[in-house]
Amino acid sequence: MQNIIEIANGVPRHPQFRMKEPVNLAIAKGEQVAIVGPNGGGKSRLVDIIIGRWPLLMNEVKYDFSPAVSEMVFDNIKYIAFRDSYGDTDGNYYYQQRWNSQDLETAPIVGELLPETSDEAFKHKLFDLFDMKPLLDKHIVLLSSGELRKFQLVKTLITNPRVLIMDNPFIGLDSKTRDMLQELLSKLIEITSLQVVLVLSKTDGIPDFITHVIPVNDLKCGTKMTLDEYKSSMELSPNHVLTDEKKQRILSLPYTDDVQPDGEVVRLNKVSIRYGERTILKELDWTINKGEKWALSGDNGSGKSTLLSLICADNPQSYACDIALFGKKRGTGESIWEIKKHIGYVSPEMHRAYLKNIPAIDIVASGLHDSVGLYKRPNPEQMHICEWWMDILGIHELKDHNFLQLSSGEQRLVLVARTFVKDPELLILDEPLHGLDMYNRRLVKDVIEAFCMRKGKTLIMVTHYQEELPACITHSLYIRRN
Repeated sequence: MQNIIEIANGVPRHPQFRMKEPVNLAIAKGEQVAIVGPNGGGKSRLVDIIIGRWPLLMNEVKYDFSPAVSEMVFDNIKYIAFRDSYGDTDGNYYYQQRWNSQDLETAPIVGELLPETSDEAFKHKLFDLFDMKPLLDKHIVLLSSGELRKFQLVKTLITNPRVLIMDNPFIGLDSKTRDMLQELLSKLIEITSLQVVLVLSKTDGIPDFITHVIPVNDLKCGTKMTLDEYKSSMELSPNHVLTDEKKQRILSLPYTDDVQPDGEVVRLNKVSIRYGERTILKELDWTINKGEKWALSGDNGSGKSTLLSLICADNPQSYACDIALFGKKRGTGESIWEIKKHIGYVSPEMHRAYLKNIPAIDIVASGLHDSVGLYKRPNPEQMHICEWWMDILGIHELKDHNFLQLSSGEQRLVLVARTFVKDPELLILDEPLHGLDMYNRRLVKDVIEAFCMRKGKTLIMVTHYQEELPACITHSLYIRRN
């Protein structure tokens, strides 16, 4: 049987990139593979070995891409990493860039960034399946996180690779687009020689076209098994994973003296947002009262993140809108920082912007001052609070690890901890469970539910997965694309 990828006793030369055991792995022609495992288990490290990113000590990776014309690894294996799903990591992106229209003059257009192809019919088929035509004339910085993921997938698939490796490809996509992607990959597998490798943290929805699973845990590459074998060996996720002791610690947190028991937290009166010819929000009315727990939903590109950027004072257009926060009308003299000190916020844009290779504890501490990076040294009491929340989320041992050396799931847990450190009145969670494994998804959900049991806490949460919503949700708002 032809093995398109084969590794025998693979050990990277550099100790920093090694697994705990030599890698032995073979992916045969026709196999569609899912690499699964917990956050920090070694999935991305294994993929780096598979694609030849790190030279091996003795036995290099063997490839056989026939019937492909080229034998080059670059031509045959395309890898969409987790951070790529939020756009190109060219170092020029900054948090809030998406909301600053003055950057449009230098920002490229989506259509300009797609590669040329001789197969025009296939290209247009991709455009139709992913509903790309409305995006082709948009500036890349204006795309939502879900639209960016569509763009990255189309950009990669146009090149017609032999092997397509995708890190958590379904996160950030609405249910319709997730179904489309699965259908498209199934069709491509049927009609071409494409082989797919999915790297998955969320393992309760492995697509049916997957034939084999490679489990990775504790930096060890497990034995390849069939999908049916993997499903039969899966353990059911517990209903709750947060210990009673930690839950009680959250419920026992002290309150500040100025917490008001009721009143309006957010009021938007006929708010409209436009970028060029495109209307994102049109005459939206929305009032959120203290203690309410809102689920905010809508298709990719419908304006959910734009709406949240108005509330968080990240969008310059908010000053031209009729918005009141915590009972005060915007533009009446308050600073951005006076608004932000009441809000805990995490989002895909924030994760994308955090390219700071500083210790994880400093990333958490940056939430105390709402900065990207740490520019003011916390006092010992504040550092204790940061460590306290990292302990609640099970990542205390990562506090001195540099942020960019953590797995994407571990990074997300660090950013979630950052959200809680100032005990915010308003918690805004834009897809907070992105990239988390099944255990950590349940853990974060438990933490949210415990935090929201406290007096006067208000929640807005965005997710494309209904099962991710905490049990405390009291209201919902669905936004339709204009």
